[in-house]
Amino acid sequence: MLQSKLPDIGTTIFTTMSRLALEHGAVNLGQGFPDFEPDQRLRDLVTQAMGEGHNQYPYMPGVAPLRQAIAAKVSALYGHDYDPDTEITVTSGATEALMATILAVVHAGDEVVVIEPCYDAYMPSIRLAGATPVAVPLRAPTIEDPYYRVDWQRVRDAITSKTRLLMLNFPHNPTGAVLTDSDLDALERIVEDTGVLLISDEVYEHIVFDGVAHASLARRPILAANAFIISSFGKTYHTTGWKIGYCCAPKALSAELRKVHQFMVFTVSSPMQVALATFMQDPAPYLDLPAFYEAKRAHLKAGLEQTRFVPLPSPGTFFMLADYSAISDRPEAEFAQWLTVEHGVTVIPVSAFYKQPDTASSNHRLVRFCFAKQDSTLDAAVKRLKAV
Repeated sequence: MLQSKLPDIGTTIFTTMSRLALEHGAVNLGQGFPDFEPDQRLRDLVTQAMGEGHNQYPYMPGVAPLRQAIAAKVSALYGHDYDPDTEITVTSGATEALMATILAVVHAGDEVVVIEPCYDAYMPSIRLAGATPVAVPLRAPTIEDPYYRVDWQRVRDAITSKTRLLMLNFPHNPTGAVLTDSDLDALERIVEDTGVLLISDEVYEHIVFDGVAHASLARRPILAANAFIISSFGKTYHTTGWKIGYCCAPKALSAELRKVHQFMVFTVSSPMQVALATFMQDPAPYLDLPAFYEAKRAHLKAGLEQTRFVPLPSPGTFFMLADYSAISDRPEAEFAQWLTVEHGVTVIPVSAFYKQPDTASSNHRLVRFCFAKQDSTLDAAVKRLKAV
């Protein structure tokens, strides 16, 4: 008889809510991807790359021009120089980079500390490696301080002799939280004390608001020396369906990652890589991204303020949380389904990002809205939410 390695894993909340949205004709603000097209110039570059014959297997770690462009960008923005030949690997999206990294360095019986709420791929990846995820919750927002924050002492206390990795994700999905210099200071002390390896999921690195600079772990030599820093072109260039990501890590760490990567996917789409390498020569698309999404954030916030939802601050990502306490006392998952069925707007319950989503400590009457949508889509959702 087949014995499942993930017996408690079924259809993800994202698939469940999207299916419910289709069934009920709901405006879907749950899906974490844009409903608009990427830059026409980038699409034309893909066509050009195909015409020029870039249609066969590219070099396993990624085409050289793309790795060089990534190295140049990271150096310019964060001041850390990665060797494009040995320290940058192009992956099939950030999710593959996460899985390959975990499988490369985590052994059966190890522990991996994760900050929750967290992206739903983290814990299954850890378990498939035979390790145990140890969840440390962010401090939930309050009326006095409406931000999620890391309690670094709790993180330090969770690290034991069995801890192999600490996984971080900032800007944070689903809460939008970002790191500060003081957070990096605290993390440096933990690394110096424990020597723990780090995975830093930074796919929203270019979506940080209000003039704040992204606090990449690459900014600190102590952190960069112990870290796999993962990002993705999907969030930056509105191309989530292309599944092109990358991982920057010291040579020895990258060598282990590549061992798994070559047998997991071997390599990723050739014409997309070539096109992205050319497109990256112009930094404007990612430098202008905060202003682009700040306008959408303001649009959704103004709309929600006309409803009984209370929007929370969104320092980063293209997500906004909103408190529905004035509307219902239902648990978050139940509320999200009710909102879809009864009012035709789909959101994601924040509780879905916790290890134990049904507990009281995972339910704060918060749901996640995605504002990576056309203004007309946001307006259609707000119109329906006003009736709630």
